[in-house]
Amino acid sequence: MKTIIKMTMLLCCAFTFAQTTVKGKVVDDSGQPLPGANIIVVGTTSGTITDFDGNYSLTINQEPPFSIEVSSVGFDTVTKEVTTNPQTIDVTMVEGTFLDEVVISASRTPERIFESPVTVERFGLKEIKNTASAGFYDGLENLKGVDVNTNSLTFKSVNTRGFATFANTRFMQLVDGMDNSAPALNFPIGNLVGMNETDVLSVELLPGAASALYGANAFNGILFMRSKNPFDFQGISGYHKQGITSQDAGGDNTYRDTGIRAAYKFSEKFAAKVNFGWLKGTDWTANNYDGKPGTGSSRASLNYDGYNIYGDEVGTNIRAASGGLGIVPDVVVTRTGYEERDLTNYNAESIKADWGLYFRPWENDFEISYVGKYGTGNTIYQGTNRYNIRGFSQQQHKLEVRNDNFFVRGYVVSDNAGDSYDMVFTGININRAWKSDTQWFGEYINTYVGATLSGATDADAHAAARAQAESGRFEPGSPEFNAAFEQSVNNPDLTVGSKFQDQSKYYHSDANYNFSHLWDVIDIQVGGSYRQYQLNSSGTIYTDYDGPIDYSEFGVYTQLQKDIDLEGEMSLKLTGSARYDKSEFFDGFVSPRFSAGLNINDNHNVRASAQTGFRNPTTQDLFIGLNAGRAILVGSAPSNLDRYVRNYNISPLGQALGQPATISQSGGAAYNNSYRASSVRAFGESENPNDLVIGNSDIVKPEQITSFEVGYRGKIGKITVDASAYYNQYKDFISGEVVIAPFYGTVGDQSLSVAAIANGDFQTYQTYTNTDANVNSYGGSIGLTAKVFNGFDLSGSYTNTQQDFDRAAFPDFLLSFNTPEHRAKVSFAKEDLFKNFGFNVAWRWSDTYYWEATFGSGIIPAYQTVDAQINLNVPVMKSSFKAGATNLMGHEYFTAIGTPDIGSMYYLSWTINNL
Repeated sequence: MKTIIKMTMLLCCAFTFAQTTVKGKVVDDSGQPLPGANIIVVGTTSGTITDFDGNYSLTINQEPPFSIEVSSVGFDTVTKEVTTNPQTIDVTMVEGTFLDEVVISASRTPERIFESPVTVERFGLKEIKNTASAGFYDGLENLKGVDVNTNSLTFKSVNTRGFATFANTRFMQLVDGMDNSAPALNFPIGNLVGMNETDVLSVELLPGAASALYGANAFNGILFMRSKNPFDFQGISGYHKQGITSQDAGGDNTYRDTGIRAAYKFSEKFAAKVNFGWLKGTDWTANNYDGKPGTGSSRASLNYDGYNIYGDEVGTNIRAASGGLGIVPDVVVTRTGYEERDLTNYNAESIKADWGLYFRPWENDFEISYVGKYGTGNTIYQGTNRYNIRGFSQQQHKLEVRNDNFFVRGYVVSDNAGDSYDMVFTGININRAWKSDTQWFGEYINTYVGATLSGATDADAHAAARAQAESGRFEPGSPEFNAAFEQSVNNPDLTVGSKFQDQSKYYHSDANYNFSHLWDVIDIQVGGSYRQYQLNSSGTIYTDYDGPIDYSEFGVYTQLQKDIDLEGEMSLKLTGSARYDKSEFFDGFVSPRFSAGLNINDNHNVRASAQTGFRNPTTQDLFIGLNAGRAILVGSAPSNLDRYVRNYNISPLGQALGQPATISQSGGAAYNNSYRASSVRAFGESENPNDLVIGNSDIVKPEQITSFEVGYRGKIGKITVDASAYYNQYKDFISGEVVIAPFYGTVGDQSLSVAAIANGDFQTYQTYTNTDANVNSYGGSIGLTAKVFNGFDLSGSYTNTQQDFDRAAFPDFLLSFNTPEHRAKVSFAKEDLFKNFGFNVAWRWSDTYYWEATFGSGIIPAYQTVDAQINLNVPVMKSSFKAGATNLMGHEYFTAIGTPDIGSMYYLSWTINNL
């Protein structure tokens, strides 16, 4: 027993002896405290951060001498030697340039942005705190080369280098290594269920192809969001923003955004954190009542179909519907629809929470963590139709083991559509609830004939016909309307309802090992990933009528990197990467990347890269089976084509040709018995069968890209420059093609199929296919930053983006480039205009561009907008206060056809202890 006691006392003494305490204060070169600065013991992961007053205290189980490294975003890193115990070390940080900032995304390993082999945009703690936008995610709009398309108040879609709708399947968004795309939709849904502002450590964005390291979805850009680790960032922090949104169509409405973060390091082995955020406001009101191309231009038109009016998509040729009566004109008439504002309350809301448990069993860089995320909310999404995403939820759960040289992680992402619904079909089915299409058009035709026989003019006969057909209409807000609305939004059967139903998920695992610590000759990384999809929409989105659809894909990759010293200060960094990916539906694909970065000296770097990438068809490209009203969307997986089957009524004229009263047609008709939609329109004008062109879309296959890029980063005098230019060549470009399948006859037969088209006996489909056309894009950007007027931060950028595609030769192919040719951005700021007071003003301009999507296509006018904020730090309260405004000039604009005009937002915010 005495021996045990002696040994215990010896160990305790040894433990006590090994403890070293270092404390001090970190300030900038003007003497202002730097909260949130990192203090790390060199060669370990042990460390701490400064508090709101810049003070720190660090205790470590290590005897002097050793070194600590002090770093903060925007400042040069400082290394200090610890020689005694205890010791006080005060540090003054000197402001550096963005060239010294460290990024991880470009090569999956930490490196200075100055030496990155490809273009990288970074949004760090400094930029997040000082953004002129209402939130950090909105602040991405000010990054060079980035477009943010506004779908609604709580759903914004990031776009880089073109080819994107709101369903941006060419862009990947990772949050702490987890793909943030919704399983059902197959693309990121902004920050609706993403990160809280107080937990964001950094945001990095690669605007080009990154398939060589990140796989199929990292095709045209990738966004990385990293959160704060509770071992490094402890305490309780929070914020509250209160303000109003202001829009001509929607008026002034309250806006609030609240978030809280709590993190605690229980010991050197265990830490935990939890985040909660709640945003609530009123969404922008959509009131584009222009008629869609090919329909009437105003509500007075017979065949009017307005963008933000729903129910008027239902129309028919009244002569064909009458059985060919000569007294009935050969015109299309549409039903009267409901405005979007009648079908939604525009409630915009986001509620999100996440939590993490972190374990370091040996008190070093080896870490085991579990992270869970849950988010729910309401927003508006525009795809083929406009959708009210109501009560949508998504959750993620991740287990990860990692250290500085490797990681292994596995996670699951699942969603639930909640009470979401299709507003187009809501309008259609409210109409049908009070009067069927057959009854409505029957009354219209009979009234028109009667009025005409009574001597009425054509215009008066049509007016009388519509008035009679509209008799008994459910007026918005009436008990009958409300009952029909509830019946529709709670029924997933689109023949009578509009509910968006889904509970899909995917399982993902990936791993990476960096061998660079084992030898100095060359840096080598290897890794891989595996994903299993499970589509479960109960037949409302996908053709999963008889149970979930499962399929999988995997990939493996390697990267070699070598630094070569040249003469003088010059050095060359060579990087080579290659990845092999395989989907169970397609042949495997290898995507290599080669890059070279020449450091001329500490102020100048030139880079060049060539890479290939690929994109597997998405879940929707393969398995969708959705009647969107204007067209039926049918994915082209071979097993999918004949699963989508519907019955159709044949017109009296068709029955006179010997056709049955009803027929069944599968989605396969779109791919093996169809005409191009543009040729059908031409036939309608000319009545010449020779104008009809066979469609028969090809089955979709993976899309490929070859990308070339050159760039320069450096400092010229007091100006920091980052410039790049690229050229992209696409092969087998994936998108939708609109075709029309006749209900009888074989396309090209010049008889029955032509008659079917003439009689209106056909169905319009949107197929998912590849184009044989050459699709290329190219462009470049330049960003400049400088200190002016004794310490003011001035930055600006210009981006040019262009496409090369023969639209005339492929009129039915939806390319969806959706990017302005010219964009410019300027910001002017100072963190310390005077003590504890700063400001930021950001201006953006976008050139006119053409928006192309299934919901609508048209010209987006040029626009400019100004965001601004002033801020005050109150150290005694450990708080910062901000007053800000977005779109300060009040010039409303829109970024896509069918979306609302974007108004202004004015807000006050209070942030507490955000280190």
